[in-house]
Amino acid sequence: MGRPESQPQNLSIYIAIPFCQVRCAYCDFNTFAGLDDLMAPYARALAREIRLVGEAAAGRPVHTIFFGGGTPSLLPLLVYQDIFAVLRGAFALTTDCEITLEANPGTVDAAYLLGLRALGVSRLSFGVQSTHASELRLLDRLHSFEDVRQAVALARAAGFDRASHGLNLDLIFGTPHQTLAMWQASLLRVLALEPEHLSLYALSLEHGTPLRSWVQRGLLPMPDADLAAEMYGWAGELLAAHGYGQYEISNWALPEKAEGRSRRSDPQVSDLRLLAPGRYQCRHNLQYWRNRPYLGLGAGAHGCAAGWRYSNVLAPGAYIARLEHGVVGEFPFSPAAVERTRQTRADEMGETMLLGLRLTAEGVGGADFEARFGATLAAAYGRRLRHLRGLGLLAWDEAGARLTPAGRLLGNRVFREFV
Repeated sequence: MGRPESQPQNLSIYIAIPFCQVRCAYCDFNTFAGLDDLMAPYARALAREIRLVGEAAAGRPVHTIFFGGGTPSLLPLLVYQDIFAVLRGAFALTTDCEITLEANPGTVDAAYLLGLRALGVSRLSFGVQSTHASELRLLDRLHSFEDVRQAVALARAAGFDRASHGLNLDLIFGTPHQTLAMWQASLLRVLALEPEHLSLYALSLEHGTPLRSWVQRGLLPMPDADLAAEMYGWAGELLAAHGYGQYEISNWALPEKAEGRSRRSDPQVSDLRLLAPGRYQCRHNLQYWRNRPYLGLGAGAHGCAAGWRYSNVLAPGAYIARLEHGVVGEFPFSPAAVERTRQTRADEMGETMLLGLRLTAEGVGGADFEARFGATLAAAYGRRLRHLRGLGLLAWDEAGARLTPAGRLLGNRVFREFV
């Protein structure tokens, strides 16, 4: 492992809410439709896991919480009131704790969003995916773009704005039958909603998903990788022109310095190395990409803390059963944990490279790496870094290592060097 920290690092907490109305055609996450009757017992089990792990955490500060899914916005507000009461009783939340909740447009109303904001949720992430009805049907999304507009307006009225940690909108590009013009129209429509954060993901045909099966059976065309690369490049140029800084391969944020003035045509904003990190970058995801400790709570959740990577049992019913009679164990585990892997120093170093290189401006800092592991980047990975630099995929200097624009398109080619 790396050198011991002089004081406990801030923790992050991921909370899995695995319930959905319909399982999307592209999704391979641990999600379940038609299990509404398990929501109440699941919430009780989750509260117990929070208490057990919080007791073992012994007061370590928590600076981000992320409710992911599934569709977390399907849980009733009264359930979240109980969950937040347990969270605040079990963990030492920092005063500026970033609390994100994923939501689907069409599953929220004004009272629900006001209630979430009052509980302390400071950041919403809406799964938009597309603004075209045909693409939404293909992806098995239940909402329309008009639902998105209404959800954003309700979120702004509830206080998810520039004074909070803002609003994120997700989009998917490179889908079958999608043209460049369709992608451009979707992104421009979403930009008109002025989100503080955007996540843009290239479609991935995951094993076991209906979309992959449809492509394999010839019912849909294979997504065009060259066209997807063109879409990605165009999006990066457009977002830079609108003042968004790309800080990770798939993520852009509006820097705080852009508040109160036009975002367009500011050469400072497109490069976050010139700016102090703003409140609109997702601090929770930065915890992952910087390979810092986080706890995974809920069915199928993954965690990494105290030198371990671990995951919880997948099925909500099995998760509930495991928490009924569980007791406090070794931190960071709860009775729901079914897989545990002790991290070696080599594991941690490789994962720090693999994850950190996703950060397009920050990358992996040379001084930070040496302070953490007692070895320079050159000593640990010099041959591989020189090779990738020679291929034009990596920039490597005294400050550290970062992907080049070409490397962002071929990230997997870079990352496998550190697996």
